[in-house]
This record gives sequence, structure tokens and C-alpha cells, in this order.
Amino acid sequence: MRGADTFTESLFSMRKLDDFVPKSHPLRSIRVMANEALAKMDRLFAGMYEADLKGGRPSIAPEKLLRAMLIQVLYSIRSERQLMEQVQYNLLFRWFIGLAMDDEVWVPTVFTKNRERLIKHDAVIEFFNEVVAIAEKKCLLSGEHFSVDGTLIQAWAGHKSFVRKGKDSDDQGSDGGSADDFKGEKRSNETHESRTDPDARLYRKGKTASELRYIGHTLTDNRHGLVVNARVTRADGHAERDAAKIMIDDARQAADDASAEITLGADKGYDAQEFIEACQQMKVAPHVAQNTSGRRSSVPDTIASSVGYAISQQKRKLIEQGFGWAKTVGRMRQVMVRGLKKVDQLFVLNMAAYNLVRMRSLAQVRP
Repeated sequence: MRGADTFTESLFSMRKLDDFVPKSHPLRSIRVMANEALAKMDRLFAGMYEADLKGGRPSIAPEKLLRAMLIQVLYSIRSERQLMEQVQYNLLFRWFIGLAMDDEVWVPTVFTKNRERLIKHDAVIEFFNEVVAIAEKKCLLSGEHFSVDGTLIQAWAGHKSFVRKGKDSDDQGSDGGSADDFKGEKRSNETHESRTDPDARLYRKGKTASELRYIGHTLTDNRHGLVVNARVTRADGHAERDAAKIMIDDARQAADDASAEITLGADKGYDAQEFIEACQQMKVAPHVAQNTSGRRSSVPDTIASSVGYAISQQKRKLIEQGFGWAKTVGRMRQVMVRGLKKVDQLFVLNMAAYNLVRMRSLAQVRP
């Protein structure tokens, strides 16, 4: 018999949000790890909101803000307005963030302003560090063998915003790279800057076209390809090697055994004499791919012929998975925020989310 097309609701419901989330849903284990990391940040959160104790209405809980930001990355949601719209009706999102069925959804502008407070106090960086600490606790890191690389991030700014420094767009002449007619004009980062994003730099790499960009850098552990350090810098020809030296030095200082052999895998772009010497001074074995195209490699042959070098060259390719995930799922191919600080925080949040997803997957295959 054909059923009637009717819609009736019960006056009362005894079900909880948790009842609507399947027991095997991947967000369950991710939420457990995220909550573990957030619990370690209680002191930071208390310091952020000390001023609110003197008066004013209660602000959004920072734990809920960070979980909402994670959902935005994990589900490729392009804006705060769209995120708040989906939280209104998506029970899975409400459950993950920590909102009850009857809780009001935040106004998008309020969410944005509260998120800026997290950025100001580097809460996202602290969250990333706590996620890495969880990975170390689960014995997912070697702590000795690493890989480094960088990737281009397109800025939220166009060529027409790239004008001569110190002048308004209305004052630009044909020799100043006008906002309306810039083709054929000589422009550089020394004489021009973007009006909409002054931190972005005109940059090209390889066969790519010149665009306003940043560079995202990551240091990954070779055991499972988890990201242990991440940062964003302005785009220039030395940024990748400079960031790599800072990140591997941090890893060297954090090593449990000061005498342990630390290795660093990298591609040919890092085969420069000053970088190889800097690694050796830090007691780091530079397992950098040799660049012998019309030149002599700076990597010693004794290192390049070792068994560990071959393993590092194989393992370093895992770093591309994090970049690919961030650019497709995390929408980092072209960021929708402006300014070095905000781009850096968004990139670090993406790497934290990537680690959580990867750790969840590793938990499924490890005994």
C-alpha cells in the first residue's frame, strides 16, 4: 500500500546530538584528539579572556571557535557566512563544535572578530603544537629524520592592485604601472606593492607565471609524513632555504638525544653551498637531492652514496601529500584572507587539520 505524503513531528524528542552521528564516523576520533589538544591550552585561553572578567557579555568559548575553524577546513567551507549557515541546520557540525540543538548560531561578523583574537594570541600555533605532541605521544614520530619543502600560495590580490609605492591608483601614470593599464610596464617588488595585500610579493617559480604570492613551508617527520613545523613567509628566492634552516634548527633543539643523528631530505632547490654548510654546522646530515645540471653539487658524495640518503629521498615525497591536501580540501591554493599573519595562521591550521586526519587514518591500520 502506498504511504501517505505527510509530515508530522513529535511534541517531544528524547534523542541527543550524539545519537545522530554514526559510531564509525571519522570525525569522532578527530574530535577526541582535538579536544585533548584544546584541554592543554586552558591556561592560554584564560589569559586571553582576563579582561572580560571586569564586565561585558560572555564571548564565544575559544574551544568552540577552534573546532568551528577546523570544520571549515575539513569540509572546504569558503567563508564564515557559509559556515554559520550550515551550522544552523547541520547536526554533525553542531555536534563537532559543541553546540546543542537549541543553541543559537553565531552571527558571521561576531565569529570573525572572535577568531581574530585567537590569531592575535597565536592560539592556532599553540593548537598545532599540541597536535604534534599527541602524535609524539602515540609514537608516530621518529624525531630524527625529516623532510622540508615549500609551496606557492596565491594571494587574495590581483595584478591591478600592484601599483607604485607611495602613490594612489588615481595618480598612476603609464610609467607607474597604473591599475587600469599595467601591461608592458616594468614592475618589481622594490618599486611596487599591492594596495589590497601589501605583504604579498610578485613571484614566479619554474614555468609558472608571475603572481602575487606567499610561500608556505613545512617540515615533516619521515616516519609517517606528519607535519611537525609549518610557517608562511613572503615570497622570494631565499625564503625556502631560510625557513628550512629555522625549522630544522628547532627540530635539532627539541631532539631528546643531543648526539642523535638528524637527517634532512629536500629537493634540488636546496642544493646550495651555504645551506649545506648551515646544516652541517647544526649537526644535521643534508640528504638533499644533488643538482648536477651544469654545476657541481654541494652535497658530499659520501652522504649521497649512503643507504640513509636513498631512504630520505624516497620518504621526502610524502611532504607533497600535505601540500596537496591543503590546496584541495583546505582551499589554500588561493587564500581568501590578506596579510602575512592571517595567511600564516590559516596555513598552520590546515597543517594541524591534515595531521589529525592522517593520525586518524594511521590509527585504523596500526595494531
